[in-house]
Amino acid sequence: MDILEPAFMQRALLAALLVGITAPAIGTFLVQRRQALMGDGIGHVALTGVGLGFLLNASPVWIATGVCVVGAVVMELIRSYGKARGDIALAMLFYGGMAGGVMLTSLSSTGSNANLTSYLFGSITTVSQEDIVAICVLAAAVILTTVGLRRQLFAVCQDEEFARVTGLPVRLLNLLLAVTAALTVTVAMRVVGLLLVSALMVIPVAASQQIARSFAMTFSLAIAIGVLVAVSGTATSYYADVPSGSTIVLLAIGVFVALTVLAAPLARKRARRAAAGEGCTLDVPGARTTPDDVRV
Repeated sequence: MDILEPAFMQRALLAALLVGITAPAIGTFLVQRRQALMGDGIGHVALTGVGLGFLLNASPVWIATGVCVVGAVVMELIRSYGKARGDIALAMLFYGGMAGGVMLTSLSSTGSNANLTSYLFGSITTVSQEDIVAICVLAAAVILTTVGLRRQLFAVCQDEEFARVTGLPVRLLNLLLAVTAALTVTVAMRVVGLLLVSALMVIPVAASQQIARSFAMTFSLAIAIGVLVAVSGTATSYYADVPSGSTIVLLAIGVFVALTVLAAPLARKRARRAAAGEGCTLDVPGARTTPDDVRV
């Protein structure tokens, strides 16, 4: 396959694969918690990290990781303690992050509008070997967290009060979820861009909810969809010479539409079986119910 011959496409496909796994994995918990746009907010903050990386002549990925982690922790603390003024504080944090990124990039000698655009909208064919190392390390941390602590994270996202009563460290898990989301943003920014990363966290999850009947199935199917659209979108961008980030997101939307159309007759069939008394219960696809195999 000629697509695997260039070294830059090998790096691009590996990065796409890792992003296709990590973004829906953390996105499943964010959607469950009704924080679907958290990735978008962290993406705004990450822009300051990218600009700071240009200014310091250091790796934008690693600098953005540090800035994102700090920003995510601040966002979680504002969410917990901000009360009525929390939304205003978050808005200032988001827009301040974007403004800071543009300002720092303009002050640097290595940054430019073209470089900044590649981080805003993704430029997967320019992923370097150094970027791949960073992406692999960060992706491993995200995967280990979301898979290893899936039961605890589900409990916190489903009902914080219940999780607290059962003895789970709710505050620590909330901070861990925010930090994991921050790591995911920096993993995905070279593939889909900071402005589109939230879409890859949310759309595969929303698509899987159309036909999934449990949290575990939603989690697994969302990752499968994420990998499918990320890898196929990267391949399409190579052959069609179109931007990778927008291609991946549009493919994800296409999958969502297809599964939504497919879900309608399935729901009607389940309703008829339930009405006929065949022992089936009426399940709403994607409903926020306790998963079959997740126990606290």
